[in-house]
Amino acid sequence: MSAAQGFLFFLLLLGLAATGLRLVSRTAPTVPYPVLLAAGGILIGLVPGLRLPPIGPDLILVAFVPGLVFEASLSVDLEEMWRRLVPISLLAVVGVFVTVGIIGVLTHYALGMDWTEGFLVGAIVAATDPIAVVGLLRQVGAPRGLEAILDGESLFNDGTGVALFAAVLGTILTGHPSVADAGVRFVLVTVVGAAIGVAAGAAAVALLRLVDEAELEILITLVLAYGAYLVADLVHASGVVAVVASGVVTARYGSRTGRLQGTQLHGFWRLLAFVLNAILFLVVGLALPAHRLLAVAGLVAGGYLIMLAARAIAVYGLLAAVDMTASSIPWRWRHMTVWGGLRGALSVALALSVATYPQVNPRVSAVAYGMVVLSLLVQGGLLLPVANLLRLRVRAT
Repeated sequence: MSAAQGFLFFLLLLGLAATGLRLVSRTAPTVPYPVLLAAGGILIGLVPGLRLPPIGPDLILVAFVPGLVFEASLSVDLEEMWRRLVPISLLAVVGVFVTVGIIGVLTHYALGMDWTEGFLVGAIVAATDPIAVVGLLRQVGAPRGLEAILDGESLFNDGTGVALFAAVLGTILTGHPSVADAGVRFVLVTVVGAAIGVAAGAAAVALLRLVDEAELEILITLVLAYGAYLVADLVHASGVVAVVASGVVTARYGSRTGRLQGTQLHGFWRLLAFVLNAILFLVVGLALPAHRLLAVAGLVAGGYLIMLAARAIAVYGLLAAVDMTASSIPWRWRHMTVWGGLRGALSVALALSVATYPQVNPRVSAVAYGMVVLSLLVQGGLLLPVANLLRLRVRAT
């Protein structure tokens, strides 16, 4: 079998697996589809004698992340998100720093990891990916405010999380890691990425004003999503921040004019996001051989518990600062926000990327990847029981 035939076989295998698991998810609605995909990917990777093409972080970051992030920013409920702007901003910015700090400190003292290793693991798993959570909340008719908090936090902490990861990794690669150096790098990659995204989004909006054909709208936004990421990446800024900024600019134009609502554009992006997610969550399960996880199983289990504790401290602490009496953000919302902080494909891509640097201990990649898989399987697998326990089935605004 040639390399081209092998790659085609790989795509067909993923397509068949995604289709089969979708049918299974319809008969077993208690487990969200993305969680089944990740579990299916792990099982496929365990098949003896099955040779699959290597899955690199560049493939995940360049082929999948821009499309998924742009679709999320394009479809976000801007009005509801604006009403929840303060808690979303705190969780997406301050929460990322708190999470990285807690994970860095606890993995050092509790698990014996080096300081730089601990903080790098924290930066890798800082961004949440609640695709399965938000889908389930919509399915059970949960409050829109809770959806907006989870959606908005994920959208913006993708950018801050990746920017902080780039800053932490950058200062480690210098050979003389420092907090000040990481801070300067974080500001630079974030500001430059946001500027590129806003400029690209404004240019795309100017073009969208001139066209009234759905095909051209789709093409312009497709070029925008991947173009903004590429330009930012080429100048060593945050491509994810650029895509988020460009998507929000486009979404604001669409919400103000109503031109992009109910058109083929949203249908195209929803379909693309579904296909990308289906393939991506399978790839997450396939990304790292299981035997590498077994070698660091203790660190993975300990790291996962630390990550969950860091999530709880960040969410309960920051939301208490916003609403001490729990009048606008009820306790059951807070509990779901903690449990719904799943990690996903973006963290997997970052975990795989550090394995290519000789300055980074190889176990960092395996430990971070294992923490993401546990997050998907444990928290994702129990989403519906937790939602039922918290009585989130009745829509309330």
